[in-house]
Amino acid sequence: MGHLVTVATSLNQWALDFEGNLERILTSIRIAKERGATLRVGPELEIPGYGCLDHFLEGDTCLHSWEVLAKILTSEEAQGIVCDVGMPVMHKNVIYNCRIIIHDGQILLIRPKMWMANSGNYRELRYFTPWMKHREAEDHYLPRIIKAITGQVKVPFGDAVVSTIDTCIGVELCEELFTPSSPHILMGLDGVEIFTNSSGSHHELRKLFTRVELIKEATMKLGGIYLYANQQGCDGDRLYYDGCAMIAVNGRIVAQGSQFSLQDVEVVTATVDLEDVRAFRAVSSRSMQAAGASRYQRIEVDFALSEEDDTNSVKDVSELVVKNYDIRYHRPEEEIALGPACWLWDYLRRSRTQGYFLPLSGGIDSCATAVIVHSMCRLVAESALRGDQAVIWDARRVAGEPENSTYVPSDPKDFANRIFHTCYMGTENSSEETRRRAKELAQAIGSYHTDLNMDSIVTAVRNLFSFVTGAKPQFRAHGGSPAENLALQNIQARLRMVLAYLFAQLLPWVRGRSGGLLVLGSANVDESLRGYLTKYDNSSADINPIGAISKTDLKKFIAYAKDSFDLPILTQFLDAVPTAELEPITETYVQADEADMGMTYDELSIFGRLRKVEKCGPYSMFTKLVHEWGSFLSPTQVAEKVKLFFFEYARNRHKMTTLTPSYHAEQYSPDDNRFDLRPFLYPSRFPWQFKKIDALATSLPDRSTMHPREAKEKI
Repeated sequence: MGHLVTVATSLNQWALDFEGNLERILTSIRIAKERGATLRVGPELEIPGYGCLDHFLEGDTCLHSWEVLAKILTSEEAQGIVCDVGMPVMHKNVIYNCRIIIHDGQILLIRPKMWMANSGNYRELRYFTPWMKHREAEDHYLPRIIKAITGQVKVPFGDAVVSTIDTCIGVELCEELFTPSSPHILMGLDGVEIFTNSSGSHHELRKLFTRVELIKEATMKLGGIYLYANQQGCDGDRLYYDGCAMIAVNGRIVAQGSQFSLQDVEVVTATVDLEDVRAFRAVSSRSMQAAGASRYQRIEVDFALSEEDDTNSVKDVSELVVKNYDIRYHRPEEEIALGPACWLWDYLRRSRTQGYFLPLSGGIDSCATAVIVHSMCRLVAESALRGDQAVIWDARRVAGEPENSTYVPSDPKDFANRIFHTCYMGTENSSEETRRRAKELAQAIGSYHTDLNMDSIVTAVRNLFSFVTGAKPQFRAHGGSPAENLALQNIQARLRMVLAYLFAQLLPWVRGRSGGLLVLGSANVDESLRGYLTKYDNSSADINPIGAISKTDLKKFIAYAKDSFDLPILTQFLDAVPTAELEPITETYVQADEADMGMTYDELSIFGRLRKVEKCGPYSMFTKLVHEWGSFLSPTQVAEKVKLFFFEYARNRHKMTTLTPSYHAEQYSPDDNRFDLRPFLYPSRFPWQFKKIDALATSLPDRSTMHPREAKEKI
């Protein structure tokens, strides 16, 4: 019986932070060895950081990656263990995304990625070329800095596997697991028993289940040990990589790391038995396929992953893999509480600013943003109480503490008061209810809160316009035209953005501190999709933690936070009608978001998913919804809703070009800069498509007025 200690790691790497990335890699190797591991796997492109983007095209990125690898090869930590590390490599003038397998100062194999992630937020084909010679390897001539260390002139480069004394290891890179014909299938049939997967997989709400199922499936039929290592944290972009390193054996998850954490290094280990894999594979049908499987080149290494004396390889039965392991999944509400909070912390500490500033309107969106910052402060306090010195040091620096300070951020409200600033920016159109809610929420979470009335500034701008043009615009409630009404609303919204940056720049100075604050935005994904925001208003900020989260999910998050964070004030936000409060309130009119938009937030979520995830244009969206909504809406009503959505989406698409960088959490995000690439000048009434919709709508029966049985027969 041969026991094998294996390890997968999650590292909070940062693009182009070669020094910090090296330190975190060496720390993970050291921890792995302390736990008795003989194989260590890291996340994808861990040496330069996954999010280097066009910097991968620079020669410096490859050069510095080799320099870091040289440090790893000569380190004491990397001796006596097989390590799988990631970096870009230029081979024959072509840049590849590679894994470097090393042992005792030698490079065993350079394995380039074969199937690239190139959809959604991923653009790997922009920087890398896939390795097209499957099950083939050739010589790669090493740079001089590596030759001087290893004494090797050339090493194998390509699709090969590593054969140790006691087992065989194969490499799979991130997207390769998600492809229909994954490399682990043929590798497993050729005798590979351990599969490593180094990933750069970012968080999306409800995504983890898919990832876990794929990892389980990889060895459920095939048998084997699957080590999954993923990056964790924000490495300088809109994405949060959600870690959750895992180890699976024969289709069962046996170890799992955290999905959201403030730790820079997390190591997950498990002790497994190679004989379990061999017993699992002793099936006639599998053996017949394996007997005819194509051969992989095997790179031999004189090293065993298991102990020579099998009887002493596990000192205590408790070290063996637990047979029944419950996989941990967070509910979407918890994911919103944790993912954006960790992203905000990474952004804050790495940007070296002194905190956040948020215009707090008294509505549910800015409330959700504030509660996410509160969640961040809670996570910082929890880490500080556990004695995490890295978090404590970062918190002291962000809070403006002197170098010799003994401050420990153990109280989230106290820490929030030091680094989180909120401001209610009221006008004559604001209500006392929103002002009071904003103040009470600020008190509950501990933010440094200010309250102002900006009517004098708004009036000054209106008077300037009237002085120059001789015309005085009026609100609709006072007899003004739609153009006047909209312009007067936009004045207020845009002035709030100007004031937000003024206060963010000077509030630390007012409090006797240096530096400035990052301005937080609070426009949700549905409003961005519909264009229900003013260009260059409060939606224009430095970053936005809720910009890719739906209103529906935000409400669920607030309901969750009310109890989990003991914030009873949140009930008032849930009960309030969403309103921009940019128009005068009269006896017969109170501005409401859904009435302004002409559609509900739930409908917007459906439109968004059909448009982006299911790739529907106007006509195909109508044909789907006429069946889904046909029991309560007539075909003509469905057609009008679809046409209204696409009309508003098209004429407001230009706003997405200036959208504040937002935490990516939803598959139908309209982020025009990286994720959702579309024109921003449309034929807004889609004449061809809309005529086709109208023709079909008039020909279909109206099932909304039929008896259910009759409607079913019509279908």
